[in-house]
Parts: sequence; structure tokens; C-alpha cells
Amino acid sequence: MLWRAIIIWLILVVLAVINGITRNALISPRFGEHSGHIISTIILCVAIFVVSIISIRWIAPKAERDALLIGILWVLLTVAFEFIAGHYLFGNSWEKLFADYNILRGRIWVLVLIASLISPLLAAKVKGLS
Repeated sequence: MLWRAIIIWLILVVLAVINGITRNALISPRFGEHSGHIISTIILCVAIFVVSIISIRWIAPKAERDALLIGILWVLLTVAFEFIAGHYLFGNSWEKLFADYNILRGRIWVLVLIASLISPLLAAKVKGLS
């Protein structure tokens, strides 16, 4: 179950990178940076849930607790990837990376973490696995 959850998370990373490229190339130039951030975040949250629904039987959590642990794993991997790859691979400053967590400035990136946390559990419930 653990390795399957990690494989699906890697697919989510690819989708997130494609989402970010699309935001920068198409969405933000058309709607502005702030609106682009919001639209992109919502798209990624939906993608996380859809991928969870499609893959949850293959991941095969045996109980609600397992599905929740998958969500916790995805959050931890996402935060680690965001800060490590975001800074060292994509060249973002630490300030920019932390700025995405500033809800008071309209940054709603935290919704991606919430979606990552709850999507495996919700998908398991929808598919009748827990």
C-alpha cells in the first residue's frame, strides 16, 4: 500500500508541475497573478481528488485509518517537495515559497494540502472501501 501511495503521489507531482506551467504560461497572463493562483489552486485540488478516486482501489487502504495515513504521507511529501525542489530545483526564494501560505494575502495554496490530506479518505468512502 505504501509504495502504491508514493507512486500515485509522484503522478500528482507531475500534474502539479504541469498545472504550474499552465498557470504561468496561460492562466496568469490572462487573468492576473492573484486570480491565476486561485484558479490554478482549485484546478489542482480537483485533480488530486479525481486521481484519488481513480487510484484508491489500486492503492488498497484496508481501513479509514490507512486512507488517512496516505493523506498525511501525501501532505508531508508535498511540503518537502515544495520547499526542497521549489528552492533548489526551480530556484524560488524561501520568501516566495512561504508567501504561498499567507492566507491573509489571499494565498490559498494551503487548500492543496487539505485536498491531499482528505482526498484518499473521501475517495475510499466514495468507493466503499472504508
